[in-house]
Amino acid sequence: MTPKLQTTNPTLTSATFEDLVREMLVRLDEDPEREGLQRTPARVHKAFEFLTRGYSEDPESMLKNALFTVTYDEMVIVKDVEMFSLCEHHMLPFFGKVHVAYIPNGRVIGLSKIPRLIEIFSRRLQIQERLTTQIAETIQKVIQPQGVGVVIEARHLCMMMRGVEKQHSQAVTSSMLGCFRDEQETRTEFLSLIRQRPNGV
Repeated sequence: MTPKLQTTNPTLTSATFEDLVREMLVRLDEDPEREGLQRTPARVHKAFEFLTRGYSEDPESMLKNALFTVTYDEMVIVKDVEMFSLCEHHMLPFFGKVHVAYIPNGRVIGLSKIPRLIEIFSRRLQIQERLTTQIAETIQKVIQPQGVGVVIEARHLCMMMRGVEKQHSQAVTSSMLGCFRDEQETRTEFLSLIRQRPNGV
């Protein structure tokens, strides 16, 4: 569910999402009544409900429902998780891969919940830097491991389609907490493991 429009403009508070898209089409010198655009406002509304559905989900509750007590205290890594989000500056997509690692301190998360956590935060208007820290800080808060490391490698259409128009640039961000920040050896091991690729790749 998308966040409700917050505005003090009385003409906008009564407008539907479809009305706003239709107005945008008019301002682009398009005819919203032509065949190819007649259903566009409804399609855009449905698309944005999907692309921003992370606002209606609670990441901490999701993780708390998948905690398991273990004695394992070595690094757990889930890497190459596909990520798609919308940049909050231009509302254009950015996409890439997320790598997450943590060292348990008596509890672990069900492995499928890490991609789910990434999905919740990425399905909001975002900047890559905040997305990276939100993932790391939520894991640290909920399971209190010895440390957490998160790296995101992403390409941004706001750089590829407009502005500098650089098609091969990639933004890399990281967030290191606990032993991943304090211990060079732990951090180096994590970064080395996420760079490894299967034979032939």
